[in-house]
Amino acid sequence: MSRVVLASNNPGKLKEFSLSLTAAGIEMVPQGELGVSEAEEPFDTFVENALAKARHASRITGLPALADDSGLCVSALGGAPGVHSARYAVATDGSRSDAANNAHLIAEMAGHTDTRAAYVAVLVYLRSALDPRPIVVEGSWAGEVLSAPRGHNGFGYDPLFYLPDLGMTAAELPLEQKTMLSHRARALRALLQALRGESFNSKS
Repeated sequence: MSRVVLASNNPGKLKEFSLSLTAAGIEMVPQGELGVSEAEEPFDTFVENALAKARHASRITGLPALADDSGLCVSALGGAPGVHSARYAVATDGSRSDAANNAHLIAEMAGHTDTRAAYVAVLVYLRSALDPRPIVVEGSWAGEVLSAPRGHNGFGYDPLFYLPDLGMTAAELPLEQKTMLSHRARALRALLQALRGESFNSKS
């Protein structure tokens, strides 16, 4: 089984990615276990930030790397919060929270009638830090932004992300259903399809 460093220490991401990629012969190892610090994410696009994180992890470990960058893009806000989704409402002391981000989004949407939005996830797989042709895939999940939160499952903007076809927010969906429909799940399926036929060089 090939070892691949996950350019994240998020246990939720590790679990989700591992469940999908083990079947493809890939063992995911979080970067923290290999002494890799978090990379800077200075860019304005998901793909550039994901590439930066994957290169950072692969360069330090010498292993293939997988990184993702994701967020909520709201039409009426010109794509914001976008790559700044996790830190949309940073407090003066530097702290951040989902509740604060959601409150800030509700305030920013006041007066807007266009409520269309999409969760977006971009995954980047690098065979090495100098890989000239990384695998880049994207998954998106279309919905709308509500003016008040609903539901207690999920995280991030899930309580405000309404799915008209289902009549529920992402925070009201059962976890099993969300993990099949989400932007990250769609990106993972695209990655698995792209990885078919790949040969991996494992390193220990």
